[in-house]
Amino acid sequence: MFLETIFIVLIFLFSVILHEVSHGEMAKVLGDPTAEISGRLSLNPIRHLNLFGSIILPGFLLILKYLSPTKEGIIFGWAKPVPINPYNFKDPKKDSAKVAIAGPLSNFFLALFFSILIRVLPSTVFFDKLKEVFALIVWINLTLALFNLVPIPPLDGSFLLFAFLPPTFEKVKFFLQSYGPFLLILFLFFGFQYLVILIDFLFRILVG
Repeated sequence: MFLETIFIVLIFLFSVILHEVSHGEMAKVLGDPTAEISGRLSLNPIRHLNLFGSIILPGFLLILKYLSPTKEGIIFGWAKPVPINPYNFKDPKKDSAKVAIAGPLSNFFLALFFSILIRVLPSTVFFDKLKEVFALIVWINLTLALFNLVPIPPLDGSFLLFAFLPPTFEKVKFFLQSYGPFLLILFLFFGFQYLVILIDFLFRILVG
């Protein structure tokens, strides 16, 4: 149980960091060097960790999970967002959407890559244990990708929504920006269970 927890934490941290670096790399391609200048295009976890979001909160939720009789619970956290300056983009609205989608896409590609390894590696005692770790990588990255696509600020999905939202829906944008954190908490407690159904569906398709 302890070893599994360590694997989950390490996979989660690496996946979140790759997610943030992908945002910065896409911004750099589109003309914004802010993340690079800030030294954030690095896989060094020290540059990305948020004390509360990356360590305290996930650790607390993990403790609650293992103290629960069912051993179930939400594991949630975040890294420091990569700094982006949309004024450096040629088309701030559309390019901001491209930067936003880069993070979830990186997690989708990770999930796809390790699901392929699960399918092609032979079935031996060693590889079967390795496949269990790979399955964790697939599950965690599918969770990160789909969760971040939820259109609630400050998640990536909100930037995608705002990029295509007509001007007549400006009040919707204002509402989401004003009450985003509150709506996100509500989603975690009352909507996340439905997202898990989709995660499980995609996991079964990829892993088998």
